[in-house]
Amino acid sequence: MSKVAVKNIVAEDPNCVAPNLRKDHDKGLELLKYLVLGTLFGIVFVKAEIISWFRIQEMFRLQSFHMYGVIGSAVVTGMISVQLIKRLNIKTIHGESIVIPDKVFKKGQVIGGFIFGLGWAITGACPGPLFAQIGSGYTVILVTLISALAGTWVYGKFADKLPN
Repeated sequence: MSKVAVKNIVAEDPNCVAPNLRKDHDKGLELLKYLVLGTLFGIVFVKAEIISWFRIQEMFRLQSFHMYGVIGSAVVTGMISVQLIKRLNIKTIHGESIVIPDKVFKKGQVIGGFIFGLGWAITGACPGPLFAQIGSGYTVILVTLISALAGTWVYGKFADKLPN
């Protein structure tokens, strides 16, 4: 999607403001909170064995419930959180309303999900734990990171030509 198209979407919907289009960016020490939160998130991933290639392979071979339990609990937590946000009209830290638009199913989501799952099964990594794996010393995952970045670039370049 081009920058012009993104700006048009934002102009049409005042509630749709992507973080990179905000005028007030964090600077200096304000960025430290993201580093701390990301580090804590990575530690949780390592301790829960979410970054383990073996755990991921067990999941895809249907040999262990561990990863299904982690993913399932994340989905349930997300569902409860979204319902609380909607029903209690919870606002952001800055006092802005949170608007969660309805999702529209597209066949491209099935194709993309299949490609994502295939890559996950082959590499033993999805975007979430990539940096935790690299930080844990699994430097071979740098190949997966570079591939993920390349795939993201290719998608961005050809998104308007792909099936909906």
